[in-house]
Amino acid sequence: MLLPLRSVLLVCVAMVPARLGVAQARSNYEELQTFSGVLNHIRVNYVDSVHYGDLVRAAIDGVLRSLDPHSRFVAREDVERGAALQRGDLGSVGLVLEDVDGLPTVLTVLDRSPADKKGIAAGDRVVAIDDTTIAGLDAKTVELRLAGKPGSRVTLSLERGPRLEPQSYRVALKRERIVPRSVGMVHLLDRTTGYVWLAEFGSKAPDELEKAINQVRRDGARQLVLDLRGNPGGSVAASVEIASLFLPRNTLVFRTCGRKRDVDEDFVTKRDGKFRDLPLIVLIDRRSASASEALAGSLQDHDRALLVGSRSFGKALMQAPFVLPAGDIVWLTIGRVLTPSGRFIQRRYQDLRAEQYLSFAGRSGAERDTAEVFHTTAGRAVRGGGGIRPDVEVSEPRAIPVWHAVAADSGFDDAVADSVGFDLPPGDQARAEWESDAQRWHADLLAPFLARVRQRLGVTAVPDSALAWRLTRGLAARTIEVRWGADARDAFLLRTDPVTALAVAQFPGLAARLAPPGQ
Repeated sequence: MLLPLRSVLLVCVAMVPARLGVAQARSNYEELQTFSGVLNHIRVNYVDSVHYGDLVRAAIDGVLRSLDPHSRFVAREDVERGAALQRGDLGSVGLVLEDVDGLPTVLTVLDRSPADKKGIAAGDRVVAIDDTTIAGLDAKTVELRLAGKPGSRVTLSLERGPRLEPQSYRVALKRERIVPRSVGMVHLLDRTTGYVWLAEFGSKAPDELEKAINQVRRDGARQLVLDLRGNPGGSVAASVEIASLFLPRNTLVFRTCGRKRDVDEDFVTKRDGKFRDLPLIVLIDRRSASASEALAGSLQDHDRALLVGSRSFGKALMQAPFVLPAGDIVWLTIGRVLTPSGRFIQRRYQDLRAEQYLSFAGRSGAERDTAEVFHTTAGRAVRGGGGIRPDVEVSEPRAIPVWHAVAADSGFDDAVADSVGFDLPPGDQARAEWESDAQRWHADLLAPFLARVRQRLGVTAVPDSALAWRLTRGLAARTIEVRWGADARDAFLLRTDPVTALAVAQFPGLAARLAPPGQ
C-alpha cells in the first residue's frame, strides 16, 4: 500500500532513534558502515539492477569531486590508452579539453590538427562522440576516447555559445599521429624582434625553446616575444628549466605548499640564464593554464618580463599519481603553487560547486580573490588569486558563430581559399603585392565564402566588422599557405595579430615599465 507523503515522512521520523536528536560525532568505522549499507540497499532494493562496479566508480568520482576540481580517478584501461597515445600508437584529433560548467570544453586546439582544420574553436563544448553522449565523463577521459587508430574517423557533436541557447554542430574528424612539439611558430616580427610560441611544457620544452631563441638571435633578434597563449601547461620540471633560461642563478621560480612537509619546496634556478639580459614580453590569455601561469607569474614577480594579453586560466594545484592494486591511478592534489611574491595563482574553489568554479576560467571568481596586494622585486603592485593578470590587458575576442565550424567541416573555406591560391603567381613580389591588398582579400575570399555559406547552409551570415576581419584573415592565411607555403602563412598570421603588434609596441618603454615605481 502506498502511503501519503506526509504519512511516509512521519513514519520515517518515528523510526529515527531518539539518541540522534543530538548531533554526535561518528567514528570513521561507523561512517564506512553507513556507506557500505547504502551501497548494499541500492544493490538489493533499487528498482533496476545496478552493476556494483558502476556504483563504486560513481562513489569514487563523487568523493574526488568533493575535494577539488582537479583530483581524478583514471581506470587501468585509460592508463594503458594514454600510454599508447604518448608512444604514437594511437592517433589524435588535436584537442586539449578542460571541464567547464560540467562539460568537457575545448581549452586548446593544436595548430594544423584535424580539429583545427574543421573549425573547432576554444570554448566549444563536446556533447557526444559518434552519437554516444559523454555525459558524466571528465575532460581527460573524453580526450582518451577521441584517440584511436591513425586514419580512423570519429564524429563529434559540439555546442558553441550560451549554455541556455547553444548552437549545436557536428564534425567528422580523421585521426592523425600527432608528434608532440612544445615549440610552435618561430619567426622574426621585425629586424630586431624575435617571436617564439611555446605551445606546451613537454619534457623537451626547455631544449626546444633554447634552440628556437638561438635561431631568432642568429637572425638578428635583440628582443623577444614569448607566446604562452593557449598553453595548457605540463611538466613542472620543464617550467623551472625554462625560467632558468631568463633568470640568474638561485632565483626562486615558485614554491609549493601542502599538508605534508615533503610537498613544501622552493624551486630555484640552478644556473645563470643564457638569456637573462634579453628584453622579454610574454603573451598570455584565458587558456594559459598550470605551468604556463606559474612561469608567467614568476617572470612578472621578478620584473623580468612584461605580460600582455588577458587574465590566465587560474589553475595551479599540484597533483601526484598514486597507483592502486588493480593498476588504476588516482591523481590527488597534494599542494598549491605560489609565485615568488607569495601570490596564489589558483582560483577559489572552496564553497563553490565544481560547475561554478570551472565557469570562472580567466576570471577572478570573487572580488576577495584579488583584494590582497603583493609586490614584485622592484616594488610594483600585483594581485593574487584568479589566475595571473597581465600588465597590459587586452579584451578577449568574441566567439566565431557556429555556422563557421559547419562550413569548415564541409570544406567551404578551403575550397574558396584554394581556388584563389592556385591562380596566384609565385614569387616574393607577387606575395608582397597580394598580402598588402586587404580589399582584394574581401572581394576574392570573404564575399564568395559568405555567398556559399548562405546558399548551402541557409543562414544569414552577416558578420560585423570584427568578425569579418577574423574570417578574412583566416581565409587569406590559407590562400598564402597554398601558394607560398607554411612559413609564409605563419609570418602573415603574426603580422596581422593585433596582440602581437601591441606587444612589440611596448619594447621602447619596457625598461621604464619594469622599473621600481617613481623612477
